[in-house]
Amino acid sequence: MRLNLLFKTIWVFFFITPAQGQNTQEFQSLHFTSSHTSFPDTGRMNGHWYDSTFYATSAHYNDSSILLIIPKHLDTTQKINFIFWFHGWNNNIDTAAEFYKLTRQFIASKRNAVLVLSETAKNAPDSYGGKLEQPGMFQGLVSDVLRELKKDGLVPTTAEPGNIVLAGHSGAFRVIAYILQNGQVNIQEVFLFDALYSQVDKFLHWIYEDNSHHFVHWFTNHGGGTDEMSDTMMRQLTIGHRAYKLVEEGVISPFIIRGDNILFVHSLREHNVIINDPDDFQLLLENSFILLPCKPQSMPKGSVGAIFVPKSRLRY
Repeated sequence: MRLNLLFKTIWVFFFITPAQGQNTQEFQSLHFTSSHTSFPDTGRMNGHWYDSTFYATSAHYNDSSILLIIPKHLDTTQKINFIFWFHGWNNNIDTAAEFYKLTRQFIASKRNAVLVLSETAKNAPDSYGGKLEQPGMFQGLVSDVLRELKKDGLVPTTAEPGNIVLAGHSGAFRVIAYILQNGQVNIQEVFLFDALYSQVDKFLHWIYEDNSHHFVHWFTNHGGGTDEMSDTMMRQLTIGHRAYKLVEEGVISPFIIRGDNILFVHSLREHNVIINDPDDFQLLLENSFILLPCKPQSMPKGSVGAIFVPKSRLRY
């Protein structure tokens, strides 16, 4: 796995200026802590050695922070949908949000959901998911997030969780796989960015559980084995008589994303530059099977139900 670049920026409010130069659309961000995050955990109570370097518990495995991004026009009359993003190695929730422009992409997608970034191994080369690998822990995390939204008056006290999407980059593969197996919450979609190193059995089990499940792996030849593991998973899908599609990044379109439940997208780019510019996280969110746009009045005229295609992917 390539080491992710580090940036430290905490955003309280962020504004996106539409291409038309009209009014901006804002969102609110919220930091809080939860006992149902990855750490602290007994599995790293004595720190962790990797490549002859020691990563102390106090600095890397003791942060239970959560970052929430709540769109201004979230429809709180319905169940609350969540997109959980898990970062990869040598990152944290704030650096990942900034470097990969996750907040910008999420708001631009206009999905009626809350973006949740839950801290895992902080600024460390480690895929271990901590407590979130345990049965029922993710269910507790979802409850904590909803409770915090209610406490801050951002959703009604009667609000319930709706559809849930799991997404992540690189080393996030492990915590996502264990959530699928042990989270005790119904997950409808999984979006991986160069993040298939192992745990294929868990992803396959989730795929076979329900034909409506939507799985996308966007991979490179520079991820330290994600291309080979993608080949392995595709072979197993073939053996299991489960249809999938493999496409090159240059031909990806909303119709392909929406037309195939199991999709592998091969990119010629590097490991750390397949998420944004062009904004592929936004592309997947915009063409989600389960996430609808925010209320019509929250979007520019004529944008309701529009399919997002990054400019770099337009074909004339």
